[in-house]
Amino acid sequence: MAFNAQAGNSQAYSLNGASPSRGGAYGSQYQPQFQQYDPQTYGQADHPAMNQDAQNEHGGFGKAVAMLGAVASLALIVGIGVWSYKLVARDVSGVPVVRSLEGPMRVQPDHPGGQAADNQGLAVNAVAANGTAADPADRLILAPASLTLADDDVPVAEVVTAATPNTIPTQDNSISNSAVEAFQNGDINAIVAELTAGVTPLTGTGGGSSTTLASVTAPVIVQPAPLLLVEPAAVSIPTVTPAMRNAPGVKISLRPLVRPARFSPSQGSNVTAQGRTTVEVDASTLPAGTRLAQLGAYESAEVARAEWDRIYGRFADYLDGKERVIQKAESGGRTFYRLRAMGFADLSDARRFCATLVAGKADCIPVTTR
Repeated sequence: MAFNAQAGNSQAYSLNGASPSRGGAYGSQYQPQFQQYDPQTYGQADHPAMNQDAQNEHGGFGKAVAMLGAVASLALIVGIGVWSYKLVARDVSGVPVVRSLEGPMRVQPDHPGGQAADNQGLAVNAVAANGTAADPADRLILAPASLTLADDDVPVAEVVTAATPNTIPTQDNSISNSAVEAFQNGDINAIVAELTAGVTPLTGTGGGSSTTLASVTAPVIVQPAPLLLVEPAAVSIPTVTPAMRNAPGVKISLRPLVRPARFSPSQGSNVTAQGRTTVEVDASTLPAGTRLAQLGAYESAEVARAEWDRIYGRFADYLDGKERVIQKAESGGRTFYRLRAMGFADLSDARRFCATLVAGKADCIPVTTR
């Protein structure tokens, strides 16, 4: 098999390591490709003739891309032109609008069914329906009588009024012209006499007595006796001497304020609190497995007992019957006292007790002695 070197003159070399033929560009030396390094072209690759094949390959792909871009641009221009023409030449009638339906709006069915309403088919209805009066009917029927309320539906006042009409005769209140002229001239007696003519004077009705209403005496209103004014007691002002002003101490003694009056004395103000007995158990005597509830850890036993009293005041209903346990403990070289409550049946009972105290914003942890 032979290789052709394209650097200077082309020469053939054997694959078995034989020396190349003389007379070439390299003479008796091996060509560069047999010396295991790339040959130096010395700018020969930049020659137009050397890159012609590469240019032909790239030229075909570029032409294809250019043609594709030209086709896309032409299609875009054609589409814009068609859209513009349709936009300009579009008919206004082609715009979707709300059109009215053809035919009557409401059509009476052939068999409506149901119950027919009153006053249908009258001649007066044709005026409102057709605008003109209808032809004379073959049969004329009078309109039904108007509906009225029965005697049971009429209010009671109207029934009584209709049953007992007013029989009081009307009185002629007209005044003659002569009486009016007399009144204008200052003669009032004439018009009074005319107005009271034929009127029976009012008299008493008891046992035929003729005592008039004017003779009845009105009861006398007795005024109460006036109240006597009580003069306030004069407050004597002591005379202040110069010696009293210069003397040490209080110069003027203020009058104490009056205490507010009470309807009943305050109950329980002097009542002593009922004493309660709290049993304290030594922690060293408790057997292992005893259920307890730890309420806190304090610096001394006295502080722990005081906290027990405070917690007992808040949760007396739950601590009633429980025994107090104060256990001494050390941790990190520091001595403290644990306050615990004893008297639970099991761990669930201790947990329920602690849940109640925690709900009341108090510390509580169920524990078991070891």
